[in-house]
Amino acid sequence: MLEVQGLVKRFGALAATDGASFRVAPGELHALIGPNGAGKTTLIHQISGALAPDAGHIRFDGHDVTRHGMARRVQAGLVRSYQITSLFRPCSVRDNLVLAVLARREAAPSWWRPARADAAAHAEADAMLARVGLGGQGGRVAGELAHGEQRQLEVALALAARPRLLLLDEPLAGMGPDESVRMVALLQALKAEGLTLLLVEHDMDAVFRLADRISTLVAGRVIASDAPDVIREHPEVRRAYLGDELEALP
Repeated sequence: MLEVQGLVKRFGALAATDGASFRVAPGELHALIGPNGAGKTTLIHQISGALAPDAGHIRFDGHDVTRHGMARRVQAGLVRSYQITSLFRPCSVRDNLVLAVLARREAAPSWWRPARADAAAHAEADAMLARVGLGGQGGRVAGELAHGEQRQLEVALALAARPRLLLLDEPLAGMGPDESVRMVALLQALKAEGLTLLLVEHDMDAVFRLADRISTLVAGRVIASDAPDVIREHPEVRRAYLGDELEALP
């Protein structure tokens, strides 16, 4: 579904990504891990189209998208979320999703007709809320949701674009234990549906519970990409990032 080959991005003398390469198979949940400063954010920006690489190639579903912008990649089904929650906070939860649904449609929306009059968009928004565990919450003000609920809503906004590959950038960041449990359950449900997922995450317990494959990025290079059991025992990965933290994992 996704092939990243030899991506290089330099900022002056700093190589934020230095020949990074890995693949994501259709239907798998692939985790990207690595220490702070490893280049994960720069790599994700290049995959999503927010940042153009200096060298290398990105292929999505067999097509070279290296020079495509973000909008074109979203239209092809490559969709991402961000670390920092970004919602229309004064609007209702449902209205946030209705706007996402209207933005996705091929036909231009009618700006002279209120979005609230679009019954089909409302029905899709309510179905999406139920899908992410926010059923019955559509009337609430988005800014009043708890942090974990806002992250669930952001996943729903990404799903409204009907992704074929969903890139999630630290979806568990800042969550308490109960919120993390709900987000892990949501990711497990999306995985069970067959959606291809690329997950950037620092919560190693969640990573090793969820991932089919794990790629480890260190100093801009992918030093290992394999099944979780192999990554768990990989000497270079343990030395560069995981260390004794793995001892606490089940």
